[in-house]
Amino acid sequence: MRILALNWRDPRNPEAGGAEVHLHEILKRSAASGHRVTQISHAVTGLPAEEWIDGVRILRHGRRNTFNFTLKRFALSLDIGSNFDLVIEDLCKVPFYSPRWSPAPVLTVVPHLFGTTAFREVAFPLALYVNFMESFIPRAYRGSRFVAISDSTKRDLVRRGISDGEISVIPCGIDTAFYTPGPPDPDPATFLYVGRLKKYKGIQMIITALGLLRQTGTDCSLVVLGSGDYEGELRKLTARLGLEGSVSFEGFVAQERKLHWLRRAWAAVFPSEKEGWGLTVIEANACGTPVIASDSDGLRDSVRNGETGILVPHGDLEALASEMGKLSADPARRSLLGNNGIKWAGSFDWDITAERMLRVMEETASSRSHVPR
Repeated sequence: MRILALNWRDPRNPEAGGAEVHLHEILKRSAASGHRVTQISHAVTGLPAEEWIDGVRILRHGRRNTFNFTLKRFALSLDIGSNFDLVIEDLCKVPFYSPRWSPAPVLTVVPHLFGTTAFREVAFPLALYVNFMESFIPRAYRGSRFVAISDSTKRDLVRRGISDGEISVIPCGIDTAFYTPGPPDPDPATFLYVGRLKKYKGIQMIITALGLLRQTGTDCSLVVLGSGDYEGELRKLTARLGLEGSVSFEGFVAQERKLHWLRRAWAAVFPSEKEGWGLTVIEANACGTPVIASDSDGLRDSVRNGETGILVPHGDLEALASEMGKLSADPARRSLLGNNGIKWAGSFDWDITAERMLRVMEETASSRSHVPR
């Protein structure tokens, strides 16, 4: 197949996250299988307009804030109808509405949609704009094939008006050769957050819960791995609570450093309001580290409550602090959850994910009767 993928960010984008990892793991395996793969993403200062990454041709075009307006013309200039058999739209941010203009069949991959979460992440006018653009998804994508990465995301799509029969659920994989347990000496005083520093991710709740624990005399700390535009506010909160010596911001780190902390931490904490799945949850589990997370969309799919981790009501700071404190004082429970997590994570593999995706991609590409609406 000749595949054209559309995603706001490419793998080398400094803001790339789990959605970008998910798409790239599929695309690079598609390329390795002999398919010709091209991806269009917005331009990034310091990165070339074109390069090859793992057999995938990356074309960078347009600006971060207006990419959805300029993408259509640029993509059509590649003569999609003649040069591509399939278009994959990664629908994770503002939609491109590609089924309305692509001459080739479109497969829509959905990690998650923002919904009302946007109002707690960005300024009101921008959140209103995001929700307005999402409101057209049922009409613009009617009849298109969808792949959701979790049951939560599928339910969200169905609630919005997408037909249940048009949606396949294919969970993410992980690199099982890289994410493995380390030496059996985790630090019971250390909790970990891994991911982008965004308001909706809930890192401020971990810091506040840490403050509550410190008030009870519990000696514990937090390591934060990742970068993002919410870092300044998180540092201010840390200072206000007098936790400068207990919270460490390491920024964006190399994979080896990430692996070190995934193995070393007593538990990883993810109190996000909404996720598509929770890739870092499975990565932590693969390293033998249990997870404490919000009982929210996506995370309730990736965390097996009471088996591989603990789910708490989203926004309940006392419950979050309580579960962190109880787990830090219970090595036996930590060991049980960690061992269960290793088994759970072992059921996810990128090769299996890509194989299932390729079947759906081939089925979608075979419907050459697609006509833009």
